[in-house]
Amino acid sequence: MKIITHLRSRILLIASAITMSVATTAAVQAQSAQLPSYVIAEYGTPPPVPSGPLSADVQSAIQTAFVDSMTQSTWGDAQRDALGIISASKDPRIAWIIGDLMRFVSSRALNDRLLDVASDLMGKRLPPINHWEVVTNHLIAWDIPAPPDYLKSKRAIFTSIVPGWDRIFVEGTIDWRMVSWGGVLIDDRAYDTTDERCNCIPAADNPEVSTAAEATWLKDEDIVFGVEVNGQYRAYPRRIMEVREMVNDTLGGRTLGIPYCTLCGAAQAYFTDQLPAGVERPVLRTSGLLIRSNKVMYDVNTFSVFDTFLGHAVTGPLAAKGIKLKQASVVTTDWGTWKRQHPTTTVLVESLALGRDFDFRNGRDANGPIFPVGDVDPRLPVHEDIIGAITASGKPVAFQRSTAVAALQSGNNITFENIRLKLEAGGVKAVDASGADIGSHQAFWFAWSQFHPDTVLWPG
Repeated sequence: MKIITHLRSRILLIASAITMSVATTAAVQAQSAQLPSYVIAEYGTPPPVPSGPLSADVQSAIQTAFVDSMTQSTWGDAQRDALGIISASKDPRIAWIIGDLMRFVSSRALNDRLLDVASDLMGKRLPPINHWEVVTNHLIAWDIPAPPDYLKSKRAIFTSIVPGWDRIFVEGTIDWRMVSWGGVLIDDRAYDTTDERCNCIPAADNPEVSTAAEATWLKDEDIVFGVEVNGQYRAYPRRIMEVREMVNDTLGGRTLGIPYCTLCGAAQAYFTDQLPAGVERPVLRTSGLLIRSNKVMYDVNTFSVFDTFLGHAVTGPLAAKGIKLKQASVVTTDWGTWKRQHPTTTVLVESLALGRDFDFRNGRDANGPIFPVGDVDPRLPVHEDIIGAITASGKPVAFQRSTAVAALQSGNNITFENIRLKLEAGGVKAVDASGADIGSHQAFWFAWSQFHPDTVLWPG
């Protein structure tokens, strides 16, 4: 993803003052005791965090610095004085706003100064490398609460950069602390206009498909995401999905929204029909935003944001109606095996790749997530492939893919509550006792475990 570099003149140092009572040592110890030991080992003991409201003076300062000043292009004494007040406050909640600002800063000197302020607030001297990631990782890992009226300040920063986000940054059940910029702009093209060029990650609506025999451009070893609905099969080549990241399609008489998060190694298939009366089919788009290194998708008709990993609406009219999308299973496999087992399959045509041919998996993400995710459950490596599913009782369970495949190939049964794993065209799929699809998919462990923190890990 390309980072906007011409924003320097629009980014200002932001400040506010706050009155607070420093938490007692006992309170800090209690807060630390609630964190996993591996968080303390990696990030240290969290700082004391106030719980009270901001003073009227601080609220006024935030309005001046974060909201009103975003259209200014100069740095003055008032802002410099405010930075000193922030540092002296020792309120780590304000570091969330500092982190939001740092995401758009291209000046090293400005980043260094902001890092110094964040270090003062967080009670720890943070290293001057990957400034924004370091600050945000600590805040996430320590679960530092947001300051009062946080969304107001965050919205002012983000929408001053990309005005198209103005209908995205609204109240809801979304945790706005976790939302960051992914380095691209919003795809806000209307439904079925995806042939039009955009300065975004371009979703594909109603993509053209071909038969397997016609898809001579695909190699047998190429990775595809296979979906079956009502006896019809379709392959979504990873080469295309890495370019598009979102497809709105129809298969087996059902409409689907299919997001692919390259950062999470997860392709998912959501049914976008059979919704409550009066709810129009959501048309899913890429917002250009991320939550803990997972893409944030939204419905271009209502601008309702969806949790991409869980499928429920978290803002907008669809959140108000409690919309949660059901999933079909996605099988991650190779093209050769998929087409041999499902010879009637259709597949997206090569032109949808827009002439690009690349694979992020073992390059960009080789050394771990490139966006802040905070703490990661240490039971598996961060980029270990898992097959994730939800039991009938609502319990999330993850199966280490390599171990599961070896066990299934050896003739062993893999079950957990009502879930049974089966080999499917070179991949793995979860079904129930009757063989009905449960809606499983493959993902990196860090992604599954952070969106399902109470997940069970199949012991193998």
